[in-house]
Amino acid sequence: QVQLVESGGGSVQPGGSLRLSCAASGSIFSIYDMGWYRQAPGKQRELVAGITSGGSTNYRDSAKGRFTISRDNAKNTVYLQMNSLKPEDTAVYYCNANRVNIYRGYDYWGRGTQVTVSS
Repeated sequence: QVQLVESGGGSVQPGGSLRLSCAASGSIFSIYDMGWYRQAPGKQRELVAGITSGGSTNYRDSAKGRFTISRDNAKNTVYLQMNSLKPEDTAVYYCNANRVNIYRGYDYWGRGTQVTVSS
């Protein structure tokens, strides 16, 4: 079992920045691939950025050049630095931990943190 707790959300004006954190506990953090997802009202949850256990990263097109995902395995924490925020970035942001072995898949979610971008 992995428990995930997000923090760092809030309200910011367009062009502003936020840094989200996701603290993990309960298992070996470093073996999990981690991701940040978001869900806006009336829309499906979508992947914003991911980072593998080996440190490879990927981003949705709208996040490239503005968002940076990183992880600190010593602190069991994954981060999402968000710059140049836009109103369309407004959503609840969720942290995800996942891995697959030969027996089964593991998939864990945090409860989310609200990000609101508005003037």
